Amino acid sequence: MIADAPGAGNQNTLADETTHARPPAPSELLTQWLVSLVNSRDYGKLAELRRPTISQNAHIEAGWFDPRRRAVFEQVAFLFAVYHRGAGQPSRGYGSLGAAARRIGTSIGRGPDDAGASRLMDRIVASRRPPLRHLQHAITRLRSCDQPPPSWSRLADDLARWSDRQARIRYQWAVDFHAPPPRPTARNTTATTTTPKDTLT
Repeated sequence: MIADAPGAGNQNTLADETTHARPPAPSELLTQWLVSLVNSRDYGKLAELRRPTISQNAHIEAGWFDPRRRAVFEQVAFLFAVYHRGAGQPSRGYGSLGAAARRIGTSIGRGPDDAGASRLMDRIVASRRPPLRHLQHAITRLRSCDQPPPSWSRLADDLARWSDRQARIRYQWAVDFHAPPPRPTARNTTATTTTPKDTLT
């Protein structure tokens, strides 16, 4: 029998307390449920979710995770199902919708360098209400480009605060979309820099 490392018991206790004190957010529970549909190959429910104009049991189930934000959760479930049409592995995604839209395009140009992605993003951030049709277009483009989707949990939270002026979701998405490319690391810069000492003979 291998003994636990010193303090491991206390760490486990603290971890348990933290887990009990901070349960998963409703948006994270929604994502876990959606991911489980792909893992269990529940194609029936996923197909139901892709029919947003027809009230299905799957839509109702998605709204259970937060009845106050039922409409938003049903929309995110629809977008998740659209992205995962025919997928064998689920993707939780990462980043905001603006950051994800930056990945839309081809090898010639993506995000701001892709005219279609730029026009789509302009329409999204100009909408006063959550623009489901434009969001569906963005998710479909990401799927066709074989690019990761946005974080589904964050997407649900962002759409729920769409009209919150303090949250400034539309502005933040635009900032993420137009973010400059990452700069070279200091290590790479140092490796390619020639000093006067190196030129002496």
